Amino acid sequence: MDKEALKSLTDIDIDRIVEMGWEDRTTFDTIYDQFGISEAQVIKIMRKSMKRSSFLMWRQRVSGRKTKHAATSEANRFRCSEQEKPKAK
Repeated sequence: MDKEALKSLTDIDIDRIVEMGWEDRTTFDTIYDQFGISEAQVIKIMRKSMKRSSFLMWRQRVSGRKTKHAATSEANRFRCSEQEKPKAK
């Protein structure tokens, strides 16, 4: 996703991305599948949307956390029928 597309995210999209970022079992790949944004872009959104102390606490929590990266995650996620289907990469 380029900068223009990143700017086109609605406030609701950004709120949902922040919420998914905080969830321990939601991987960055899941966020990419739903919104088409990379881990680095999620980090930028989190940095911009949160107080500095909250962002630093979040970064400390997710750094090196296996459940935030699908390739190393053992999390088996439930997807409700209302949730968007994953986009093809």
